[in-house]
Amino acid sequence: MDFRLYFITDSSYHDEENFLRIIKEACQSGVSLVQLREKDKSIREYIELGFKVKEITDSYSIPLIIDDRVDVALAIDADGVHLGAQDMPISLARKILGRNKIIGATAKSVEVAVLAMNDGADYLGVGAIFPTTTKVETVITKVSTLDDIIAAVNIPVVAIGGLNHTNLDILQGSNIDGISVVSAIMKAPDVTVATKELRELVDQLLINTIVKSALLK
Repeated sequence: MDFRLYFITDSSYHDEENFLRIIKEACQSGVSLVQLREKDKSIREYIELGFKVKEITDSYSIPLIIDDRVDVALAIDADGVHLGAQDMPISLARKILGRNKIIGATAKSVEVAVLAMNDGADYLGVGAIFPTTTKVETVITKVSTLDDIIAAVNIPVVAIGGLNHTNLDILQGSNIDGISVVSAIMKAPDVTVATKELRELVDQLLINTIVKSALLK
């Protein structure tokens, strides 16, 4: 799995045609993983949209993760599901999905991160690093907590929450496996330009971390 540029969608302020266009342009321009997140759609609407998004992601060989809904992930044969604290328990989702599907989990503390890993999570989303525009309330996670979580688990960790091309420097030196963005792509005036810039920045961020780590050994 390539977690470098993890794109979480938000259809709340786009019509369907424009929403699908953004996903296609993002896939063309450097996102490595797409998570379809729909909080307000019915299960039928979620599934119908999921099939359309999966057609795009499949054409670019990019994995598709479904937010929250194990049933939707199964219905459209998505690559996996991402679960929050109030969603289906990870251990139960693993029993339902089997070993061949990806399960991600949100973690804001070392304790939650270790528990999620032990329950069968394949990767963690940790944050929010900065306030976001996608949720009413945002619980900020310190970079030091992010680093503690990375040190405590042996599965990939993705930094999430309010990240964009102007503030990635805060993650310099953190051994993250990638960043997750929503508005930085969904609200970009030019999706192609924004995605390419983000991909270049995160690639350089990860390279710098690897080089620094090697020099310290």
